Amino acid sequence: MSMAEQIEYIENRTYDEIKVGDTATLARTLRPDDIQMFAVISGDLNPTHVDPEYARSSSFREVVAHGMWGGVLMSNVLGTQFPGPGTVYVSQTLQFERAVRVGDTVSLTVTCRRKFDHNHHIVFDCLAVNQDGLKVIEGTAEVLAPTEKVRRPKVAMPELRLAETRTSRYEHLIEITKGLAPIAMGVAHPCDAESLKGALLARDRGLVVPTLIGPAEKIHALAEQHGLDLAGCTIISVPHSHAAAETAVALARDGEVEALMKGSLHTDELMGEVISKVSGLRTERRISHVFLMDVPTYPRPLLITDAAVNIAPTLEEKVDIVQNAIDLAVMLHISEPKVAILAAVETVNPKMQSTLDAAALCKMADRGQIKGGILDGPLAFDNAISVVAARTKGIKSVVAGQADILLVPDIESGNMLAKQLEYLAEALAAGIVLGARVPIVLTSRADSAQTRTASTAVAVVMAHARRKQAASS
Repeated sequence: MSMAEQIEYIENRTYDEIKVGDTATLARTLRPDDIQMFAVISGDLNPTHVDPEYARSSSFREVVAHGMWGGVLMSNVLGTQFPGPGTVYVSQTLQFERAVRVGDTVSLTVTCRRKFDHNHHIVFDCLAVNQDGLKVIEGTAEVLAPTEKVRRPKVAMPELRLAETRTSRYEHLIEITKGLAPIAMGVAHPCDAESLKGALLARDRGLVVPTLIGPAEKIHALAEQHGLDLAGCTIISVPHSHAAAETAVALARDGEVEALMKGSLHTDELMGEVISKVSGLRTERRISHVFLMDVPTYPRPLLITDAAVNIAPTLEEKVDIVQNAIDLAVMLHISEPKVAILAAVETVNPKMQSTLDAAALCKMADRGQIKGGILDGPLAFDNAISVVAARTKGIKSVVAGQADILLVPDIESGNMLAKQLEYLAEALAAGIVLGARVPIVLTSRADSAQTRTASTAVAVVMAHARRKQAASS
């Protein structure tokens, strides 16, 4: 049988074809992923196998494989080749002699010991040894062997990959605040469960000292209803959401808080107060929004701007939008961030304003009008995030396929892109408003408390960076 046939087909050995003394072998090297996948599939989360810290204190001194990982190798041989398809397990005995450690290669030999013609049962001796020839598992298996020949194409199975859980990725994002003291944060109208929980979770994680601004009776009732502790929170009672937005912005303008968080009020209510020319938080920069995305299939954090504030930005406005995003990336320790200016095509087309803006922005960066990042565009989305796609189209760029920041043409494309990544690619999204006197956590009313807390972590980093800049100026 050719190698191609071995790969493409699975074939059994019938009862009559097997003789006493015949053998089959299989070798596997244990990888860390094998242990984790076995734990996920079996539900066996014994810390001896999945918790390195605990394992160091155990008799093995390190993580080892589940005992039945070796037993599964026996099932592999019996079910796929010796006897193979049509085999029915009757019994299995196993004796575990020693642990299998990561990097060990287990060689399994299955030997026909006895045949029973009256019922077509076969008893096999099973022996597994490691790379040093030391016995790992010994046992016997009894099976009902197939009597008819079976040769079938191998079924293509789904590709399995291990990915960090949403919770662990969330923890990585919170880690950007490690060593930073909590900041004073104003929370405008936290009058639904998730917005109040988000503020209190950020408090509990040592990120903020919250000032809750809204109807006091409603906040207390909500906390009681959901069993939430308001300890350490200052509550400023105002009658409604409009007053909450006005008061929150006033606190930030007067330096009473270093950041704001949107609660259960509409975005327009809060941002209307923020952008007020008389009493708002405007600076010389255009106010813009950034989604900081942790996408499981992308190897680095991805910033998307602007998907929430600027509807159809002009070239002049895009200068501020991209500069805001670059400054944030630098605060997050992304040195010289790569900015992909998105459009539907990779070439400049006079009929497509987004491509003209992209070309102008790149030249402005060359002339020092945009600082701190590397810009390239126009780039289609695939070329911005895929090196393979960029090479296929002959694009030579240090940005293509490696973008840290995606500058979108307008709010519609940006919002759709961010939501697609969040809901179809399981991305974790943190939303923050830039260009105002203080960072503003601006999340959707559908966002969880955990997402709001992740966004708060970004605001904490920004607030401390501003403290540092103020001290050095």
